[in-house]
Amino acid sequence: MSSSLDEAVTSEEEVAILSVRQHDENRPRKITSRVLGGLSLFSVFTASIYMGHAVVCVMVALIEVLLFRELVRVRYSKFFAQIQDTIPLFRTTQWLWFTVAIFYTYGDFLSDVIQSNSKMHYLLPYVQYLPTISLFLYSGTLILTISTLQREQLKFQINQLCWTILVILVTVGQLKGIMHNIFNGFIWYVLPCCLVFVNDIMAYVSGMLWGRKFIQRPLISFSPNKTWEGFIGAIVFTMITAWYLSRFLAQFSWMTCPTNQFTLFPSELQCRMDPIFLPAQVRVPPQIFDLLPRWLVKLIPNVVHICKNSDNRLDPCVSGNASQTLHHFELTLTNYYPIQMHALWLGLFASLVAPFGGFLASAFKRAYGLKDFASIIPGHGGVMDRMDCQFLMALCTWVHYNTFVKLASVSVPKLVYMYTMLTDQDKLEFLEAITHLRQDGSTSAAEFPYVR
Repeated sequence: MSSSLDEAVTSEEEVAILSVRQHDENRPRKITSRVLGGLSLFSVFTASIYMGHAVVCVMVALIEVLLFRELVRVRYSKFFAQIQDTIPLFRTTQWLWFTVAIFYTYGDFLSDVIQSNSKMHYLLPYVQYLPTISLFLYSGTLILTISTLQREQLKFQINQLCWTILVILVTVGQLKGIMHNIFNGFIWYVLPCCLVFVNDIMAYVSGMLWGRKFIQRPLISFSPNKTWEGFIGAIVFTMITAWYLSRFLAQFSWMTCPTNQFTLFPSELQCRMDPIFLPAQVRVPPQIFDLLPRWLVKLIPNVVHICKNSDNRLDPCVSGNASQTLHHFELTLTNYYPIQMHALWLGLFASLVAPFGGFLASAFKRAYGLKDFASIIPGHGGVMDRMDCQFLMALCTWVHYNTFVKLASVSVPKLVYMYTMLTDQDKLEFLEAITHLRQDGSTSAAEFPYVR
């Protein structure tokens, strides 16, 4: 009895040893496949940027289609027999809901681009009906969905409908602003994407090098491969990348200039440079240093120690002067680009929040027993496996741009379009208001050369 038990234990140990050896043998192959797949993805990413805004928009639209397909297949594959035999038009209604979401989400973007582009104003009579078309599409899809509900499968179908809505929220809803990011200037598309790339790569590398050497507890309970060391290491490298990459990208008008042109073979962009992309000098608020340990502040180069004298004057501290007491720290950044401060915020979001999009994707896979969502990308799985952190990042960039960067301005073609929509009386009032602005001296004559 004991000998058979010993043999069983020995066989289990041998199986475990063989499994570990096989994993170690496959590891270099997996890393090589992952690196080659990553280089291929980056090549496609770079080539699409070189080919222009229209190509990038088409690529993003294709990615959204693939994302939706991969996610809805998760439950479709699991319950294929039940769906195939009993539920009519199941996949048709799913794709109709996706079409409605795309049409409604990007209708505003399309309308805004057409209004801002005088060459596309001939499309304006059609664009104004987009909300009405969206309403009819939504109504028709809702009616079709309700009409396909089966009494015996009602609970299952409602669960599937909720899953479809969640997938649309994750894919289409969070990517609502990505088209705006592209046309606001490529930097608002390229920089966030690169920050997520760097964070993902460095989390993997840091986890391999230092994982569980300092903190044994896993970062996420349902994903034991995610380590605190990888998470923290990725934050450091992402913040460094944000500071220097934003400065580098700010040198190129192709990155910084907004556009409203849909061209397949774009030419070099020319625009009035936004001040956030120009060198500047800024004084760092002293309150920031109050949040940091004093020893860390002293390690920062060019920090000036400001002391309080006996007569309450504030002057730079003099070593050995006992009458002075430290009051605060000052730091003036020269040859600094304001975009770098925006990039630090984006880098912080890419490090602390965006990874949780990946954790949500991991939860989906764990729940349905999947290793990857698909196998379209060698070494990386499916599109969802690579884009899971990009959703939140695109949404954050859009919100940040509209809150802290975008000025309350209207392009000339859009202003002309809005003028043509006025009544004759409103047009006269508008011209009179412009004339009064010029006469009052609140604007220079050069700003209104055509108003006489």
